[in-house]
Amino acid sequence: MLSCFSAALGQVGDPRFRRVLLAGVALTLALLVALYAAGVGVIQWLVPDTTDLPLLGPVGGIDTALSVGSVVLMLFASVFLMVPVASAFTGLFLEQVADAVEDRHYPALPAPRPLGLAEGIAGALRFFGLVLGANLVALLLWPFAGPFVPLLFWSVNGYLLGREYFTLVAQRRMDRPAAAALWRANRARIWGAGVLMAAPLSLPLVNLVIPVLGVATFTHLVHRLPQRAPT
Repeated sequence: MLSCFSAALGQVGDPRFRRVLLAGVALTLALLVALYAAGVGVIQWLVPDTTDLPLLGPVGGIDTALSVGSVVLMLFASVFLMVPVASAFTGLFLEQVADAVEDRHYPALPAPRPLGLAEGIAGALRFFGLVLGANLVALLLWPFAGPFVPLLFWSVNGYLLGREYFTLVAQRRMDRPAAAALWRANRARIWGAGVLMAAPLSLPLVNLVIPVLGVATFTHLVHRLPQRAPT
């Protein structure tokens, strides 16, 4: 498990890794800017230039104040949305990461089973839901954080992320039932690898690299496990 993560970390400078990471971050920033622009447009459309308030009479500038407030709100929301949204976008390109790992470390392998667009989008959406849920749980538990909360957070999300990453990568070499059977036969080891992915999710900027490192790590793990689940 650690050797798989070390091998993935050693390839983090691969140009294909960087392209996937930059594409995910760029698409995320574009989405956040678009959401902000749409929010400001709605405010400008719904809120009149002046509003009559009791005892005060006509008051102007409310639309401007709300627009400025929306900037603060978007900056606050982006702290929690950046990672899950970037991860979802990055998930659309993760096959490129797996290809880069296999080209460098397993060049003798035949071409993988191509994943369709629908499969890629479904995997990205599943991963988005997992990471979004992890961030929301962290946000809710933050005021009550005790010594065991981080361990619980890493354990639960390590299980979820490990299962999703492993299944996504394994399906490039086998069908989904076979990938699920291989996961069941090695769930403890895969869970441990998932915890390695979940732990850095609380670190700003580092967490943006986790989707890339996760797929690279589980690509190594898929090829180093027995390819048949024991019966």
